[in-house]
Amino acid sequence: LFTGIVTLINCFRINFLANLSLLFVFMPLLLMVVFIYLVIQGVGSEQGYAHVLTLAPLFNGDTTVLPLIAGASILCFSFLGFDAVTTLAHETKDPKKNIPRAVLLTTLVGGAIFFTASWFIQLYFPSNVRFNKPDEALPEIVLYVGGTLFQAVFLCAQIMNTFASGLATHASASRLIHIMAKDGIFPKATFGQLHAKLGTPLYAVLTIGLISLAAIFLELATVVSMISFGALIAFTAVNFSVFAKFYLRDKQTQGLKNKFFNLILPLLSVTVMIGLWLNLERNALMFGCSWLAVGIALFIYKRLKRQNIVIENAY
Repeated sequence: LFTGIVTLINCFRINFLANLSLLFVFMPLLLMVVFIYLVIQGVGSEQGYAHVLTLAPLFNGDTTVLPLIAGASILCFSFLGFDAVTTLAHETKDPKKNIPRAVLLTTLVGGAIFFTASWFIQLYFPSNVRFNKPDEALPEIVLYVGGTLFQAVFLCAQIMNTFASGLATHASASRLIHIMAKDGIFPKATFGQLHAKLGTPLYAVLTIGLISLAAIFLELATVVSMISFGALIAFTAVNFSVFAKFYLRDKQTQGLKNKFFNLILPLLSVTVMIGLWLNLERNALMFGCSWLAVGIALFIYKRLKRQNIVIENAY
């Protein structure tokens, strides 16, 4: 039912989708502000308000590196929205100006929200010993902070947030298939055309809806790891592409600035991504590598068939 509703909404124009998503996102953000207020009140009444102004949530002396790396590999899932913005370039006014701004703002605002929420959760719960299910602690967190009523309202808002996330993910995935079809990777006649009345890549939207039904047979942790694998592949490819284009092809190698941005930073990022890969769940790693192999096989097949793959200007 959830997948069907998300698919149906994505069949309509992007303006309708954007307005609906904004409505669904507003409520969780409002409740996050209330949550922070309750945490400050709780910590202040129990330990004194001076304890709120501490760096303990960021570093407490007991932190080890490996759990942080494992957590970061899953956290990549949360940042997927920033690169998904680029798939909407064909439906954006003045995309050369607005898409880069949207990517940067999505990353910064999303990162600020994640950092702030994590800070105050860590401030109120320095350890996970109070939780019956540490891997699924959110219901218990809001219960301990705000009580039963706040827990019920917060979980309703989380459902709304999940729905908004599903809408955005479905929209970006279908647009990506549409763009790849226009570039000749998928059948152009089927996926490369926009519906005359709806103005959306209808067949791509329906295809993503069918693929989404596979989630019924998978556990949430495995799905998150699989998506994180795809995110790591994309992030690694972007960083390596910066190195290949600007440092190798365009020969922008002179000066400290060029060396830092075109050589050191991209390769350092690739190294970090490889470290995150190695800490993904084994099943997700195997499935991701298999999917990558399918993509490579498709590319080789098209090359052998002398079918040109021309990457168009994104804007």
